This record gives sequence, C-alpha cells and structure tokens, in this order.
Amino acid sequence: MDRFDAMQAFARVVETGSFTRAAASLHMSKTTATQLVQRLEARLRVKLLNRTTRKVSVTTEGAVYYERVRRLLADLDDTETSVSGASAAVRGRLRVDVASPLACMILIPALPSFYASFPGIQLDLGVSDRRVDLIDESVDCVLRVGELIDPSLVTRQLGMLPFGIYAASEYLSGVGAPAHPAELALAPHRLIGFRGARHGKVTSLAMQRGAEQIDIRGHYALTVDDGNACLAAGLAGLGVVCLPRYVAEPHVRQAALVALFEDWTLEAMPVLVAYAPNRYISAKMRAFIDWVTGLLAAPSSTVDRCRT
Repeated sequence: MDRFDAMQAFARVVETGSFTRAAASLHMSKTTATQLVQRLEARLRVKLLNRTTRKVSVTTEGAVYYERVRRLLADLDDTETSVSGASAAVRGRLRVDVASPLACMILIPALPSFYASFPGIQLDLGVSDRRVDLIDESVDCVLRVGELIDPSLVTRQLGMLPFGIYAASEYLSGVGAPAHPAELALAPHRLIGFRGARHGKVTSLAMQRGAEQIDIRGHYALTVDDGNACLAAGLAGLGVVCLPRYVAEPHVRQAALVALFEDWTLEAMPVLVAYAPNRYISAKMRAFIDWVTGLLAAPSSTVDRCRT
C-alpha cells in the first residue's frame, strides 16, 4: 500500500464527505479510493470513517488523525517544492471558481504569466457569481469581490478594487448629466441596483468628497445580482450604474459609458479568496493565491490602470 496515496484518499473523503467525490477529485476510481482507506484502517487498526448507504462521516479517532494528515500533506508539498528549488515542481489540478468579470477581465488575460511560472498546474476555472458548495463540488477555493455568502469559510483578502459611477451616453442625452450625486435620488434619474448575494438587499451608493458624505438611495429601474448583468444594464441606458473601474474603463474609452462625479470617491471593495476550513493549503493553491495577490498589486495591472 502506498501510504501517501492512502492518506491523501482519506483526507479527501473527509473533505468531500463522499468516496465518489473524493475519487473524482483524485482522478482514481471509487473502488481504488475505498480500498486505500480500508487498508489504511487495517494498518492503523482504527476505524477512521463511519459509512452508511447515505453518507460518510469521520469518527472521533479519524478526526484526530485527519488533522495530523492534513498538516503532513501540506508539509510534504512544501518540502518537495523547496528541495526542487523550482516553481515547475508545483504541479497538480486546482479547481477555482471566480466571479465572472474578475475572471474575464483580469485573471484570464494574465494567465500566460501564471503558466510561465507554474507550468505543472492544471487550472479548472469555474466562472460564475453563484454560491458554490466547495465540499460537494470539490472546489479548492473561490475568488469573490465584496462580501462572501458563507461565513463558515476561511477567507483572506487579496487586494482592493476601486469603483465608480457611470451612465450610458444615450441615457445622459435623455435626462441630462447630474451635477451632484444628490440628484440621483430625484426624478427623472434612475439607478441600476446591485443586490448582495448574502442578504438580498440593494447596495446603496455611499460617496465622499473631502468632508462631504452622501448615501444615495434613489429610484431603481432595475436590480440585478450579477456583475455582467449590471454592466449590460448600464450600457443599455437603463440608468446610472456603480461598477468596478476595471469593468467600466474599456467602455469609457469607447464612449459607450461616461464617468460621473470623478471628484468623488466610493469605498473600494475587497477581493477575497475563500476555502473550506478543513482543506489543507497545498503548494499549488498557495502558488495561485500568491500570484493573484501579486497581480492585483502590480503597478502595470489592469486594476491599477483603472485607478488613474
């Protein structure tokens, strides 16, 4: 029995709660995963998992053993990488789910630099703004902007994204350009509202210019819960929209959107990575997180160009 394979299979069963999902994430058959765990239990002479026809749960002894195995697997990844002295040693499949605008406009265009540094990593990239069940779907981590839906996840802030207020040229030609943010709360102006995924409420527009602060809660022509839909509504001239600058900037350059209130600032939103609390941080996952952090902080990045 390969003890490393057995420990890895056991750890993944604990993390996914299923032999089927664990086997799929490790690219092995369910039978192989089951046999590895059974041989591990036989060798240790301890029952690590409780199995029923409906679910798999970890025993008290198995939970203690899992914590040791989780740290051991993480240390092994680090050891292999440090001994090789090369990022090419970091390899394996990494499943990540990323908010759609962030993926399409920042991460994917920069991926050639990621693969140049880590050619051995295979990224399975889910592009969505939906709530992802990391355990059931065997997803290693998610990247989101702003708040996270599941407070039970471990989170880490990777960077900040600046926002701005925009409207389509067609919209402004019909109702006129507002001179002050307070005008957005009055007819004939309309807002495109963004509903937070966690609480379902429309996010207000909190703006500041020096000592002056204002919180806009105007008439919403439309509310959405997806970043791409928010952009599409703004481009269609349905109302004034709040967007990340990196999303709006290409359309501003093409004169499809007009930036409003450029002497005012809105609170920047954090870019967060989240992962399950019982998931050990592998070398490949650490490499990806560090790369995204550097990408968001790089002076030449799309995000930074949109700040200016």
